[in-house]
Amino acid sequence: MKPLFAKREWVGIGIVSFIALVLLPILNAFVPPDSFFYVSNFSINLYGKYLCYAVLALGVNLLWGYTGLLSLGQCFFFSLGGYALGMHLMLMIGKLGQYKADIPDFMVFLEFAQKYPATGGLPPHWIPFKSFWFAAAAVVWLPALAAFIFGILAFRSRIKGVYFSILSQALTYAACLMFFRNDFTFGGNNGLTDFKFILGANINNPATKRWLYIASGILLLLTYLLCRWLTSTKFGLIQRAIRDSENRVLFSGYATASYKLFVFVLCAVISGLGGALYVPQVGIINPSEMAPDKSLEAVVWVAVGGRSSLIGPILGAIGVNALKSYATRAFAEQWLYILGGLFILVVIFMPKGIVGLPDQLRQLRRTWQARRVPVLPKTDAARLPEKPTGLEDVGTKDSA
Repeated sequence: MKPLFAKREWVGIGIVSFIALVLLPILNAFVPPDSFFYVSNFSINLYGKYLCYAVLALGVNLLWGYTGLLSLGQCFFFSLGGYALGMHLMLMIGKLGQYKADIPDFMVFLEFAQKYPATGGLPPHWIPFKSFWFAAAAVVWLPALAAFIFGILAFRSRIKGVYFSILSQALTYAACLMFFRNDFTFGGNNGLTDFKFILGANINNPATKRWLYIASGILLLLTYLLCRWLTSTKFGLIQRAIRDSENRVLFSGYATASYKLFVFVLCAVISGLGGALYVPQVGIINPSEMAPDKSLEAVVWVAVGGRSSLIGPILGAIGVNALKSYATRAFAEQWLYILGGLFILVVIFMPKGIVGLPDQLRQLRRTWQARRVPVLPKTDAARLPEKPTGLEDVGTKDSA
């Protein structure tokens, strides 16, 4: 039986995991700040954010690169996971807010005490989120439920291609407008912020930030392994068959709508988990995180890294966001042009992204070498040397 992972892949996973999950936290925790090898708290926090984006990119790629469904609304599920955990973090602030009240500050400002007098101003649907475990479960089931409802309506109606992309973009845009409303009870334009504690630990403590970074790395590793296993099974073969020719798979007797629905829900859960770990590290979640342009950025990450692979989206998410962190400081007004130009460059000249660049260069090298080989002109049959008959040897022997 063929092993799931090649030995080289296991070695690569082990080395990268050791560097990211062991070495970098050690350099942050135990190396003096004046040392060249010191990794600052800011850097650890920034790397954790990149890892959460990489989890989101893996979800986008599993849906787009392996199933052929280009969703422009994955950041909606990413934000749902963030809001689910953010609600719990807001309730853990207690009386440490600006208004010294038992409810979050924005609820005091918007006079929720008059709207919900029975609960002291706390909306009823917020009450279960006082439990961390309920919030952790909501990180999974909220995106899954939203994806299931949307997916079953879309896939049962045979909506696919560009129409599915437009519909998913409309979903996240409608949700964004809804969350911007102050009466929707989720903080409106400002969203949820000013978190203090998570599981009893100070969320701004460097040790807490370090553990959040490690948790993000473990989530990315587990997500990669899950996607690697899923795409290596018979299910993965059907995924790619749906991507390449859905009608042929449908005529073969497979219920393609059920396969697509399962993948769509799974990718929503992956995105929600990434959003849940993103929120305590960034310190805020607001409706701008689910805006359509955010989902478009995630698609750019996957395209730059290389879809139809699992390493590509990770490289794309980390690389593009590292470039964004630099470019928004050095070229703040030109950043969107840089991002757009990068996407055009990849689509035209690097269709397989960064991971496909070595093969593309090898192909160009073979083509260049083939052109350098001289082509001999065709010669007439009369110019070819006559085939020896052996008579010359006989004559020579007789004369001798």
